[in-house]
Amino acid sequence: MTSGPAGSPGHVFDVGLQAERTALAWRRTTLALALGAVTVGRLATPVFGVWGLALAAVGLLQALLVAGAAARRYRATHHSLTERGDLTGVRQAGLPIAVLTCSCLVIGVLALVVVLGERFSGR
Repeated sequence: MTSGPAGSPGHVFDVGLQAERTALAWRRTTLALALGAVTVGRLATPVFGVWGLALAAVGLLQALLVAGAAARRYRATHHSLTERGDLTGVRQAGLPIAVLTCSCLVIGVLALVVVLGERFSGR
């Protein structure tokens, strides 16, 4: 990012780039979610068949939702900081956090089912 006049697309609100670092953290989280969904699909398909692929698709959809919500939040934060100088125009980050929580819950339940399924089937 370059430092331009206030309100311009390249204007940086603060030298520490907190909003930009947060956006990058959400991007890394989204990539981890997508990788986890692909891994779930790879490991769950032999156990659940087509349902394992469906779970992977749901996980990838959740990763896309988190990415979109995080990008939208970054744009709103950047606009609010450069135009107003504060965060009064930014809503709370409930959606990305809720989707991330649901993703972790689904992955955890699936892992539990796979482990218990192998234990009771005698593999």
